[in-house]
Amino acid sequence: MMTENLAPYSLKFVVRDYECDLQGVVNNANYQHYLEHARHEFLISKDVSFVKLHEEGLDLIVTKVEIEYKYPLRSRDEFIVTVSIRREGNARILFIHDIYRLPDLKLIVKARVTGVATRKGRPVQPGDLVARLGL
Repeated sequence: MMTENLAPYSLKFVVRDYECDLQGVVNNANYQHYLEHARHEFLISKDVSFVKLHEEGLDLIVTKVEIEYKYPLRSRDEFIVTVSIRREGNARILFIHDIYRLPDLKLIVKARVTGVATRKGRPVQPGDLVARLGL
């Protein structure tokens, strides 16, 4: 199977020993780190900088995370995290993630992360960010 057909963006990782718990599988909290790192790299690939947005008065914050754990990863497993996005309402952006083990592309996690654009702590429309993200 080709990973290029999975989502518009994907990032490859390798499980590090310290990310595993006593059962030898990745601790559930570490999946959020994988998702966040993939989201940040995706935004960078779209020339979106959190620092620049903040300096312009716009902050993107996570308001909801939903994770479905399908199968565990183990130490030294290689995997990819996919990222696709869509708008939800005027201020929210939904990041849809899947995690697949390599090389067999076994589905490990399905996740949905809702983010909102804010100015001075209040939700706002994300403005030109929508166009930059291709929404």
